[in-house]
Formats: sequence, C-alpha cells, structure tokens
Amino acid sequence: MKRTDTTPDRSVRLLRVGEQMRHILSEILQRGDVHDPTLAKHVISVTEVRMSPDLRHATVFMKPLLGQDEEAVLKALRTNTAYLQREVAHRVQMKYAAKLKFLADESFDEGAHVDALLRAPEVARDLDTD
Repeated sequence: MKRTDTTPDRSVRLLRVGEQMRHILSEILQRGDVHDPTLAKHVISVTEVRMSPDLRHATVFMKPLLGQDEEAVLKALRTNTAYLQREVAHRVQMKYAAKLKFLADESFDEGAHVDALLRAPEVARDLDTD
C-alpha cells in the first residue's frame, strides 16, 4: 500500500530539504571547495533553495556580497554545477540527486526599491494625513 503525502506534510518536507541543501551549498562555497578563481574571490550568500515537488530539481537563489560581479559569479556557479550537484548528492541522503539551477536573488533589490518609493517626498506627503 503506497502512502500519499498530504499537502502540509509535503510542503514541510520540501522546505526542510531545501533548507538542508542551502546549508550544504553555503558550507561548500564558504570553505572554498570549488576550485574556481571567480568563486574564490567572492563571498556568496545562498539565500534560498526551492525544491520541486518531486525533489528532483532545486532552484538556488544566491547573492554575492554587496552584489558585486553578480553575472560573473552566476556564470562560475553554472560552470561548476556538476561538481556542486555531486557534492550535495553525497551529503544529502535522497533517492535522487537534485538538478541545481542558479539564479540571482532579486528580493533585496526589490525591497530597496520599495523602501526608496516609500521615502520619496511625494509618497511621504500622502502618508502624512494626520
């Protein structure tokens, strides 16, 4: 008899596996295990890992410190994807090794943009309706 996961159980598992992968990737990049000159000279934050429902694909959101050389860092990560997939698969006990897809985390930029909009004099004037 096959057990089916309920939606809350499934989503908790996706979050747990994603967080575990985030920690592992952060550790690999922090220790400098990837022998790439671009990755060696940048501090990279892995901000989030989103897993697909079948756990076979992982979207990794990252941001280099201060946003410097973001495209070069993304290119280096994508070049070293096979190595990173092997390392993560070795450390995470799962049936299948997840395929990694690296994307820049734009949430910081979006937050800064919204903050700047809220601080604009025109908006501040409209908010001060006391």
